[in-house]
Amino acid sequence: MPLSSTEDGPPAFDSVHVGTQLLRPKMLSLLFGTLCLLGGSFAKPQALAIEKELVDIVGGHNIPLGKWPWQVSLEVYSYQSASWEHRCGGSLIHPQWVLTAAHCIHPRNDDLSTYGILTGDEYLYGDQNLLSVNQIIVHPDFIGAELGADVALLQLAEPMDSSANMKPVKLNSLNHEITQKDECWVTGWGDTRFYGWLPPPFRLQQVNVQVVENSVCEQLYQNATKHHHNDRKIILDDMLCAGSKRHDSCQGDSGGPLVCNDSGSWTLVGVVSWGYGCGSHALPAVYARVQSYVSWIRQHIQSSS
Repeated sequence: MPLSSTEDGPPAFDSVHVGTQLLRPKMLSLLFGTLCLLGGSFAKPQALAIEKELVDIVGGHNIPLGKWPWQVSLEVYSYQSASWEHRCGGSLIHPQWVLTAAHCIHPRNDDLSTYGILTGDEYLYGDQNLLSVNQIIVHPDFIGAELGADVALLQLAEPMDSSANMKPVKLNSLNHEITQKDECWVTGWGDTRFYGWLPPPFRLQQVNVQVVENSVCEQLYQNATKHHHNDRKIILDDMLCAGSKRHDSCQGDSGGPLVCNDSGSWTLVGVVSWGYGCGSHALPAVYARVQSYVSWIRQHIQSSS
């Protein structure tokens, strides 16, 4: 689900630029420092209400190093904790480009020195170096996650060399439709249950999820929110649904990858966007449909080459 932070500004004196990387302070940050609801703050859950919130991995388990080599952590420097904090996930789609959710760049912050990308590690925090961000491109149609176009591109300061633990993922082709028969997985460092933060050592989680047809997903959400949407379409064409009760994404997973097996290789089909609850309701999570934005993505990558 969408994550946001109200903290802007350049890194303090204990973080310095080293080449194209940001040297991380050794101080351990709390994962939940940047988790919030769509409205921008933590709201106390109510027993009979279904709150719209940002989405983590529910029902998942630890992964071995290098299994999902495109997974990255988008981190933002926090003045409050004087450290770098995980804000969202993301996917390495090119040696110099990361795809994430547009709501992860909210509120709009033009100070690129406050953004860092962690690659090639299944653990958050510690002594890893962060890659610097050279450019951020939020889709021009983005207003809010639930209104679609929830995608953004981050250009790294320099191309990175692929390795066993760092490798771009293939984008879903324009003519390949994903169905419930496809094997799909979502990964991230988000909550393991509603308001249940991922405990130390903050290891990347994975869970197998089933794609849900948009028409079915639409009906599920309409039934759950029929008194709030006045027959307005909820699941738009540029969205994709996946997951079920106890198999879901949650707070902290926003921007991360939903990948499916296509003829033996993994393809990026979705970007974690929004949903209701975290595996606690029979409602799938909603993802930005990568297929809808392949042309836009390639246009920006090619124009910057």
